[in-house]
Amino acid sequence: MEGDRVAGRPALSSLPVLLLLLPLLLSRAAALHPDELFPHGESWGDQLLQEGDDESSAVVKLANPLHFYEARFSNLYVGTNGIISTQDFPRETQYVDYDFPTDFPAIAPFLADIDTSHGRGRVLYREDTSPAVLGLAARYVRAGFPRSARFTPTHAFLATWEQVGAYEEVKRGALPSGELNTFQAVLASDGSDSYALFLYPANGLQFLGTRPKESYNVQLQLPARVGFCRGEADDLKSEGPYFSLTSTEQSVKNLYQLSNLGIPGVWAFHIGSTSLLDNVRPAAVGRDLSAAHSSVPLGRSFSHATALESDYNEDNLDYYDVNEEEAEYLPGEPEEALNGHSSIDVSFQSKVDTKPLEESATLDPHTKEGTSLGEVEGPDLKGQVEPWDERGTRSPAPPEVDRDSLAPSWETPPPYPENRSIQPYPDGGPVTSEMDVPPAHPEEEIVLRNYPASGHTTPLSRGTYEVGLEDNIGSNTEVFTYNAANKETCEHNHRQCSRHAFCTDYATGFCCHCQSKFYGNGKHCLPEGAPHRVNGKVSGHLRVGHTPVHFTDVDLHAYVVGNDGRAYTAISHIPQPAAQALLPLTPIGGLFGWLFALEKPGSENGFSLAGAAFTHDMEVTFYPGEERVHITQTAEGLDPENYLSIKTNIQGQVPYIPANFTAHISPYKELYHYSDSTVTSTSSRDYSLTFGAINQTWSYRIHQNITYQVCRHAPRRPAFPNTQQLSVDRVFALYNDEERVLRFAVTNQIGPVEEDSDPTPVNPCYDGSHMCDTTARCHPGTGVDYTCECASGYQGDGRNCVDENECATGFHRCGPNSVCINLPGTYRCECRSGYEFADDRHTCILITPPPNPCEDGSHTCAPAGQARCVHHGGSTFSCACLPGYAGDGHQCTDIDECSENRCHPAATCYNTPGSFSCRCQPGYYGDGFQCIPDSTSSLMPCEQQQRHAQAQYAHPGARFHIPQCDEQGNFLPLQCHGSTGFCWCVDPDGHEVPGTQTPPGSTPPHCGPPPEPTQRPPTICERWRENLLEHYGGTPRDDQYVPQCDDLGHFTPLQCHGKSDFCWCVDKDGREVQGTRSQPGTTPACIPTVAPPMVRPTPRPDVTPPSVGTFLLYTQGQQIGYLPLNGTRLQKDAAKTLLSLHGSIIVGIDYDCRERMVYWTDVAGRTISRASLELGAEPETIVNSGLISPEGLAIDHIRRTMYWTDSVMDKIESALLDGSGRKVLFHTDLVNPRAIAVDPIRGNLYWTDWNREAPKIETSSLDGENRRILINTDIGLPNGLTFDPFSKLLCWADAGTKKLECTLPDGTGRHVIHNNLKYPFSIVSYADHFYHTDWRRDGVVSVNKHSGQFTDEYLPEQRSHLYGITAVYPYCPTGRK
Repeated sequence: MEGDRVAGRPALSSLPVLLLLLPLLLSRAAALHPDELFPHGESWGDQLLQEGDDESSAVVKLANPLHFYEARFSNLYVGTNGIISTQDFPRETQYVDYDFPTDFPAIAPFLADIDTSHGRGRVLYREDTSPAVLGLAARYVRAGFPRSARFTPTHAFLATWEQVGAYEEVKRGALPSGELNTFQAVLASDGSDSYALFLYPANGLQFLGTRPKESYNVQLQLPARVGFCRGEADDLKSEGPYFSLTSTEQSVKNLYQLSNLGIPGVWAFHIGSTSLLDNVRPAAVGRDLSAAHSSVPLGRSFSHATALESDYNEDNLDYYDVNEEEAEYLPGEPEEALNGHSSIDVSFQSKVDTKPLEESATLDPHTKEGTSLGEVEGPDLKGQVEPWDERGTRSPAPPEVDRDSLAPSWETPPPYPENRSIQPYPDGGPVTSEMDVPPAHPEEEIVLRNYPASGHTTPLSRGTYEVGLEDNIGSNTEVFTYNAANKETCEHNHRQCSRHAFCTDYATGFCCHCQSKFYGNGKHCLPEGAPHRVNGKVSGHLRVGHTPVHFTDVDLHAYVVGNDGRAYTAISHIPQPAAQALLPLTPIGGLFGWLFALEKPGSENGFSLAGAAFTHDMEVTFYPGEERVHITQTAEGLDPENYLSIKTNIQGQVPYIPANFTAHISPYKELYHYSDSTVTSTSSRDYSLTFGAINQTWSYRIHQNITYQVCRHAPRRPAFPNTQQLSVDRVFALYNDEERVLRFAVTNQIGPVEEDSDPTPVNPCYDGSHMCDTTARCHPGTGVDYTCECASGYQGDGRNCVDENECATGFHRCGPNSVCINLPGTYRCECRSGYEFADDRHTCILITPPPNPCEDGSHTCAPAGQARCVHHGGSTFSCACLPGYAGDGHQCTDIDECSENRCHPAATCYNTPGSFSCRCQPGYYGDGFQCIPDSTSSLMPCEQQQRHAQAQYAHPGARFHIPQCDEQGNFLPLQCHGSTGFCWCVDPDGHEVPGTQTPPGSTPPHCGPPPEPTQRPPTICERWRENLLEHYGGTPRDDQYVPQCDDLGHFTPLQCHGKSDFCWCVDKDGREVQGTRSQPGTTPACIPTVAPPMVRPTPRPDVTPPSVGTFLLYTQGQQIGYLPLNGTRLQKDAAKTLLSLHGSIIVGIDYDCRERMVYWTDVAGRTISRASLELGAEPETIVNSGLISPEGLAIDHIRRTMYWTDSVMDKIESALLDGSGRKVLFHTDLVNPRAIAVDPIRGNLYWTDWNREAPKIETSSLDGENRRILINTDIGLPNGLTFDPFSKLLCWADAGTKKLECTLPDGTGRHVIHNNLKYPFSIVSYADHFYHTDWRRDGVVSVNKHSGQFTDEYLPEQRSHLYGITAVYPYCPTGRK
């Protein structure tokens, strides 16, 4: 296989050569070659992970424990999905589609949904103690962690993912994707410290993320996660530390293009130690990434994603010559910048000798020993080195390696001490250049490197920091010291650069340089080859002849075809006399010709020098009349759409030109003289005016002066001509009186001054005669050959280019809470309402609201349960007592509503703080506000006692037994106490049968005679059989399957396909037992899964009735689960399945407390159903039409109404509890409605909409009136919603913000209960706890309302997603009004 061919045993002899070349690799800018991965393959002893979609290796027992964070581990596991762990993995749905952190320890070089089925790659792993592998790992670590110069690993663990593919859903006739990834993780340890190396070879990452299985058909791709997680600590109580390196596709792409070691594609991290290590620490070659982004603290959730966000590719390295007086230094350690250190001591040998360099002793925090440079081991260089060209690519390797031909470079004097350079570190610091092989050194001091031969150019990239030896340098024979205390640096000023530029630090300050494929002055950069636009205003005070003409802020628009130098200018609404007189002044539009002229070799147009900020002054003198006009054009930068903004002012006198005359100007050449930040030009120009047979020739002389700012900190540019020649062809000027538009057109080329000589062939790229698209760059070849390449932001073959929609493809840098808007050749970001741009102009941050005393607790209102605070802006507020209280808002007292006779005369009133409740008296029924008398003669004794007990139940501390009656009103033979749990038998008069009482938790007594045989309801097998027979038209064909059921309705263990011999075994639920399907002629031996009855048949209920008391019901796929509560504690050992419904996906669930009926939605069956909790009850479908994806469900037990959401129909509907009276409440302004809750006491309805563009929580009355938005700020994915009738709080669980929050029904008093949820889906409130289902845990989690702490969790044995959850009370809650 390929991996063995690349890294087989025969290549072992090349590994020492690779070790010898490592110092050279550290100085290069080329990407890692696949051959340069650590050797791997089965011939190296690698074990091969079983192919598949979610495979995990057997435990790898390490010979020596590995430190990860603060703990020691002796076991490792390797997973298909680009991850290593110290424990076996959970199901991939619990971690592969979620952000960091994971719930378990994780080392993730590329965490994504990877699938190696059908030979799509392989995963190899091994523990290795060979000197060659350990030596290579040690050199990488020492290069990245200079303080660990003595690190000598004793063992390493290697895992290689070779040519692996992403998970893809199988589609008929579709071939699997050809995008395959290769990457490697190496863990090296010396017993006290552990390091991780992640290696990504060039072209090794062909896919950057994967699509979630559960929403595969949604066009959503999740970028791969790279980093480390310690895992959860203290059993859900706190989140362990983690370190994340990627967050977007661009950051994943940059993994093989950037590095923290100086070798693109190689990353090193310190991941564990016996000494204190707060979090994973990345390598730092001169400059740690954390210094480049010092605003991000290296804390428990430190992220390096920002270090990889730059839109980077291999062409982004532009090259500039380095002045002989300048040199680059490695910046200091990050702590130096953070602590405000402002000086760097640069020490080097100034005399020719072979003595080693000496440094002051430093204390290594890991070895705890003092070291000096003379003691630190330096990488050896004993082999012949491959040459590298200035682009960082490799020349062909020499056929043999002479290991003795090169001595270590530190033993020879520098060949050119006055010219030194250092190759840059691609994201924050340089690494040494070709022949410069430094020893490792303490980070407190920076050693000046030896430079190669003069003329070597230094590639500059974003994040490169250089120090020049120009000013403020004191020297002696030994030490140079440079003081940078007042210097402006890229670290604090890089945002002044264009987003298509990189920033470079020099001795006296910083400069901006445009990236490859862009041009400009660094602060303004435009894509090469793309067309450009100019917008502006023109004002003027002119005398045309002897007539004064004035105009103000008329519009100017220009369009420039950059790849052939054409510039078109149009000025609107200039008064006719002035517009006609300005016809000869083509320099007004000629400025744009010079600015964007087609460049000949060795020349630069105006925008390359001045960018979009300059002043153009012209003075024109007309002859023979000597009229003079002064024109000033001021460029004011680029607008958000990259249009150049310019203001033009025209003052003076111009000759009068009669109407209908046209102006003609012949092609001309102008010389432009360049000196520092000024460009000047003086020339004369003839023009002719014609009308019919009249042809007059006139002339004018023009003086031009262009001033702009240059960055004086950069090295002096290589020899740039002091004079350039602008050749202007196809000059055109026209005024249209009907449109009132003055137009100019010119075609421009800029190049060296030409001598008159015989014409020579000109490349079409230089004269604009090429056939490239107007949005493409022309690349000249030899002679008249050329090629075309679409400009940045466009795609095509160069001759035909179309705009690339960065917003649709995802190749943009708009951050969260922003909107990407596509523009021709580019895009722009706009912040959503309530957000504003941060300094980077890409990230949108929340606009800080003014102080709110009602939210920060500085108000003086009564407690939240008695009053509410109303904010009036600024620091003003008012207080108002809540309903049920009286007072001024600052002091509130309870109102005794019972003294106001608010209940029905036939009801009893019970006053409570802030509220009251009403109960109908015995002999009446109703809600207490309305009580309807019952005819006493019509009530059976059981019903009378039941009514009386229910009325007394509301008294505090009452423990009355509520009799249970049958449908005829007779006493049920078995009676159980709802509070104590005791059960007993009664006679027909309700008197206890002596000796039948049983204690709580024991088996209830058998009461009454044995039940007579009755007609049982059909089972699932019988219903399925009946449904299929109906589908087949009554009689199936011989090849059609019909379920076989026994006399009791159970599936027979053996099932066969029609009348064929194809048979298989099934379990008690009718599911096929894997591996039992037979071939014709053989019958599998199937074991019955249902024991035969020992007595005569009894009714088989589909519902297993729960015990009396409060319990939770939750939905999980095709079943409803039962989880009892003991107080508020989860009785996990008593949990069971309440109801199983094959083929269903049950989502929403709620309970009707009056009829003890549970209701649920089924998104697979597109139905809403219900079932009683009584013995033997059958499920009943009540809504089976007009639904697509019914999700949330809420029951109003007072009005006997149900409400539900449909996330596909985008509707909220209601119906009576039997499905009749159906009504659409809302069908507009809904995108993804999900959770719904009802407050039956106050008559309010609440629901969530997790629209990713604008999530919200809304409310209305129960009849759909008074709809309004309640919450629409600081929410992300509000999945769960519950209304607590006791506290009057509306609460929601947000899977986007990870918060559990509550608010009063009017939206005030919002506060956070918990801010670190995992992935909540549904939530319910009971007593002083919340209970929510969680997709990360696949279980039920309880949270204390007051402390906000996790208190417990229940994880069902069957691990799959849980959806809805509700609480079932033994009585109907009254709540507070």
